[in-house]
Amino acid sequence: MINLLSLKLKRSRLLFSMAVFLIMSVLFGVIGFEYMDEKELAAIENQPTTKPQGAQSIVINVSKRTLELYNDEQVYKKYRVAVGKSETPTPIGEWNVVWKDYNWGTGFGTRWMGLNVPWGIYGIHGTNKPWSIGQFASHGCIRMRNKDVEELFEWVPIGTPVRIEGRKIKVQRNLKYQSTGADVVLVQMKLKELGYLNTRADGIYGKVTVEAVKAFQTANGLEATGSVDKELIGKLDI
Repeated sequence: MINLLSLKLKRSRLLFSMAVFLIMSVLFGVIGFEYMDEKELAAIENQPTTKPQGAQSIVINVSKRTLELYNDEQVYKKYRVAVGKSETPTPIGEWNVVWKDYNWGTGFGTRWMGLNVPWGIYGIHGTNKPWSIGQFASHGCIRMRNKDVEELFEWVPIGTPVRIEGRKIKVQRNLKYQSTGADVVLVQMKLKELGYLNTRADGIYGKVTVEAVKAFQTANGLEATGSVDKELIGKLDI
């Protein structure tokens, strides 16, 4: 009987110790994440800390989850970011920063830089989830550490070009004048690559895109309708 009670007591102490260990691990893990957000979580070392003086632009690589700041067409600084999940992808295309704001809303961190994407509200912003940096985790926006977005916010002016590249999609519908979407961007980028379009890929199927499509159709023996259908998609190889 005594041995049995002693065994139960030892087992209870062991379970209690394990419970305390797990609780402390979670507690220190949360504290550690918060500390690292202020220190080195997702930071890339040995980079500039002063504002660039030339013409600035931003390139975001969705696949690599990085944001690069360019100064006079040369990479000036690189940041790790979080981007959209597969079901809520970050919009590929060529955009501009069109407005900036402080503490834009819950979950958006301390700074917001809105992009002129025509089919939704997307931006570059901070986060209250620093452990998500480097992941496919957002609803399409680009998340940065608060420390990083506060720096970038002060450096880049409204109008700064932002090119988002990475994951490609398929064109699964016919496109025509006034269509908008990521598939329009894909067509525009291909037309730019082939030399038929010399404006930015902004996701809006405007008159310039219509004329570029007509020029491509004429050059490839197709009826110059200015619209994108299955046959043209095949010719564009997209």
